[in-house]
Amino acid sequence: MREITVKEVTDERFLDDFISFPNRLYANNSNYVPPLNSDEKKIWKKAHNPALIYSEAKQYLAYRDGEIVGRIAVMINHKEEKDLGIRKVRFGWFDFIDDLEVSKALIDTAIRYAREKGYPQIEGPMGFTNLDKAGMLTMGFDRLATMIGIYNAAYYAEHMERLGLQKEKEWVEYEIVFPDVLPEKVERFSRLITEKYKLRLLRFSNKKEILPLVEPMFQLLDETYKNLSTYTPITDEQIRHYRERYFPLINKDYIVCIEDADKRLIAFAITMPSYSAALQKAKGKLFPFGWWHLLRAEKTADRANFYLIGIHPDYQRRGLTSIIFKEIYDTFKKKGIRYLETNPELAENKNIQLLWQDYGPVNHKRRRTYSLKTDIETI
Repeated sequence: MREITVKEVTDERFLDDFISFPNRLYANNSNYVPPLNSDEKKIWKKAHNPALIYSEAKQYLAYRDGEIVGRIAVMINHKEEKDLGIRKVRFGWFDFIDDLEVSKALIDTAIRYAREKGYPQIEGPMGFTNLDKAGMLTMGFDRLATMIGIYNAAYYAEHMERLGLQKEKEWVEYEIVFPDVLPEKVERFSRLITEKYKLRLLRFSNKKEILPLVEPMFQLLDETYKNLSTYTPITDEQIRHYRERYFPLINKDYIVCIEDADKRLIAFAITMPSYSAALQKAKGKLFPFGWWHLLRAEKTADRANFYLIGIHPDYQRRGLTSIIFKEIYDTFKKKGIRYLETNPELAENKNIQLLWQDYGPVNHKRRRTYSLKTDIETI
């Protein structure tokens, strides 16, 4: 048996290896979508990732015969601990070859880290916060990955179960095929709901007009998801971070915002054309030609991704989705979009899943996190 060595990432060179490992692991997989290397590197810099203000993290690489065979990151979110009393070590950026000794060495590293810090549990794969990628793919390996979901091979989950980790949380994702003609009942219901509650759709002539709504959108996200057991409020630093990171990618035509009679934002939805194929062509690099592939995707993609949706609790189950769906349909019809994929939704979050029930959603992906006790007593 060849020895496996796990080493901490301590400098930029090793960080580059850490970031590029899955690109090599899935080099021949047509469904894997590489992230931009520059974005991945920023995740580990406090100047670019506000979660590091209240979190600590380490990254590790696994080697065998001098070759990298796996990676893992471990994180402690102290805000989560303070606000919710949850004491655990998160693990993520978790990739490995199909060798149980490798996955075991990486999980053992996470366990040792948790024990050293005095934490009773590890859970992953996940990021620093609720808005980061989370959940190991357990269904949908044959489907093209998206920017907002982790991609992994089928053997990952098998390894977790063999190593004694338990299912913790589960997410579901849906695909909706847009019809050639929008059903008349959707058109009619959209008008009725708009008139009944005296609602107003916001139209944007340029992206700058959206900026004043960014903070209200995140406040609405808090209202929408605050009752979920794992949800922590979004900080001002996170709002600034996500605005800077994602706002340049947002197309004003793909945003739906609804105000009530008091000009209060009570619903919004953000979709974007799928950048998956473009990112595959970019191979993790924005330059020299990666930007061109991303720009072209806006004009040629026939698939879109649902990124964020917020509906104030006072208006949930009151038919607002008919307004949102109609607006999305009209935009997609002009843009040539035929397919929409939802973002990962917690399986327990039935309110959000009910939003799609009238539009023929097909559950095409599932994912979950796994947890393990570390034998440290909760303090």
